[in-house]
Amino acid sequence: MGKYFFLTLCAGMFLSCSDGDLQIETIDFDSVAIQYCTAPVRNTKNIMFKINEDETLILELRSGVLNNGVVGETITTESAVPGQSQITYRIFSDNVTKNYFCDDIPTTEPSVVEEIEAQDGTVVVETVANEDNTEFVHTIRLSGISFITDTDERITNLTISEFGEVTTAVP
Repeated sequence: MGKYFFLTLCAGMFLSCSDGDLQIETIDFDSVAIQYCTAPVRNTKNIMFKINEDETLILELRSGVLNNGVVGETITTESAVPGQSQITYRIFSDNVTKNYFCDDIPTTEPSVVEEIEAQDGTVVVETVANEDNTEFVHTIRLSGISFITDTDERITNLTISEFGEVTTAVP
């Protein structure tokens, strides 16, 4: 009986599956607040990010995605990823803060362990004036975002459809 148990154990070890070096099962930034170093400005390139302990999601919007809008109307603008706008996912060696992105002199710690740029998707921005028509509210959503790692693993299990809201002044 012991021989059969040993043979079964050995066969199980040789035939068992492995998911390789895949470290990232899901990218979850849904409950994380949007941040930026300088307030977003209409009709210029804007960089925003979300920090979740030792992970960040960086969104670089092309110029014109946050447009002027029209008071009384909802304007929808789309921006293709990559090409027009870019989304980058980073894993750090330790927890990261806003200072990592905003300090004049970049910090050396924590270090970037892995950086993956989105290879597909769309950034959708809906712009509407607030109730007193003093600001435009831009709701940023991500659609169909897909990352491909260095080992050709595709990550599409994302919880980041709602990137966040930013405001700009009505001219």
